[in-house]
Amino acid sequence: MRIILPSGTPAEVARPTAGPTTCGLVIAPDIFGLRPLYDEMVQRLADEWHMVVCAVEPFPGRDLPADIEPRIAAVPQISDVTHLRDLLEGADATECDTVNLLGYCLGGMYCHKASPSDRFERIVSFYGMIRVPQAWRSATQGEPLDYLATGHADRVLAIVGGCDHYTPSADVEVLEATGVTVVRYPEAEHGFAHDAARPAHRPDDAADAYQRAFNWLSEL
Repeated sequence: MRIILPSGTPAEVARPTAGPTTCGLVIAPDIFGLRPLYDEMVQRLADEWHMVVCAVEPFPGRDLPADIEPRIAAVPQISDVTHLRDLLEGADATECDTVNLLGYCLGGMYCHKASPSDRFERIVSFYGMIRVPQAWRSATQGEPLDYLATGHADRVLAIVGGCDHYTPSADVEVLEATGVTVVRYPEAEHGFAHDAARPAHRPDDAADAYQRAFNWLSEL
């Protein structure tokens, strides 16, 4: 079900169709934002993981095309303060006391940035940027490692691909040194898990990564 958060940001919410609800889960989408992929995902994870799931649009109020270039150009205009507020409003939208956070790519980077918040009990970052890419840098984009240095890094599970240029091995070592738990998939490229339509998709690695994510989020 599509909702509008108090900030005016769109979000997609799903509840389990049967069985108990264990907690809430906020999803921070990739750079392509809310789309049918996430409409399906929130309901599937709600049913499989018995969580109330809320995916939050990263580009509210922007009429961006599906092409990657204008979206890359729009990322520097995202304010950390504003987007982190929206993720917290997404947590409230689940109406759960205990809420976790999971994100992909751009959303995975925001998982690192959300680590100082006490609202999220557990966090899973799928191939989230460890350092803000050069093309994304702006006065409103803080560095993920700075947030982790002052946050609950021990609550974060980072799932990374060994062939992902956004998460080079030297940066992954620095990420791990903050206290983040890192799981590496040596042959995987960026975006290997959450979208089966992507050329980089690796079904076996994706299944393993999602099982690890569920286990992490369930260890409350």
